[in-house]
Amino acid sequence: MEEKMLYKLTDVATALSVSRTKVYELVRSGVLPSVRIGGSRRVRGEDLVGYVDSLERVSAGSRGGAG
Repeated sequence: MEEKMLYKLTDVATALSVSRTKVYELVRSGVLPSVRIGGSRRVRGEDLVGYVDSLERVSAGSRGGAG
């Protein structure tokens, strides 16, 4: 995925291989932070990376790894 500062929610859905509806759910719930520009909602690149990183931490914790 090309490195940009802001991503459309449809681009986020493609990058995460989930539906657009799922991305809207994540944004609405605050799990995936977003910003509004006029009437458009965008996700900052660093927030998208942070979200994916948080998934990795949750997955690692659920596997019961040493720690």
